Amino acid sequence: MEMTDSAPPRHAVVIASGGLDSTTVAYWLAASGSRLTLLSFDYGQRHRKELDFARRSADRLGARHEIVDLSGLGRLLSGSALTDPAIAVPDGHYTAESMRSTVVPNRNAIMLSVAVAAAVAAEADAVAFGAHAGDHAVYPDCRTEFLDLFAETARVGNEGLIPEDFRLLAPFIDRTKADIVAVGRQVGVPFADTWSCYRGGELHCGTCGTCTERIEAFVLAQVEDPTEYATTATGATR
Repeated sequence: MEMTDSAPPRHAVVIASGGLDSTTVAYWLAASGSRLTLLSFDYGQRHRKELDFARRSADRLGARHEIVDLSGLGRLLSGSALTDPAIAVPDGHYTAESMRSTVVPNRNAIMLSVAVAAAVAAEADAVAFGAHAGDHAVYPDCRTEFLDLFAETARVGNEGLIPEDFRLLAPFIDRTKADIVAVGRQVGVPFADTWSCYRGGELHCGTCGTCTERIEAFVLAQVEDPTEYATTATGATR
């Protein structure tokens, strides 16, 4: 996948969760010649071990890595399986109903606001994140309409301070998870050093919605999956 609309960013702030999507964004930008700052967030998520995987990516890419402590938000963002231990993480393929339990209110807007501020301070000309087509159904802040409006808000809200060619990039917003795996193979993503599972155990659980998506993405992309799963959706252990 090539950057078709314009030249690569000179310096991009990447919202890096440590997962497949954001890690592939980072490697794709690095392969295009962009300097990177990886920005991760501790927002009280039960799977905060993902932050270690983001750090590994930053180390491999020689990029600056910052973790923003928003852990106090977890107390306010109750009602999500990602931040509330009283709510179970759903298993199996995501449905509209099960995906709703994993919504963290306004999460991308919060993270993007901080990332834009960091970009302005660093005189970076882009902020990038890993939203993809599979997120559109339930996550409103992973849709093109949100992206376009937020980019305009960032420009207006930082007029005179933000680079004139500033861009908010979501290169996979119309791509599938399998497409992301295919791009990741092309740009050399070390897939074993990415974390998807929302349960945050010792291994990927293999049965939650994000694990199910991950397993299927590798199958559809015809790429070997190096991930070690505790179990599979059929109940078989690995």
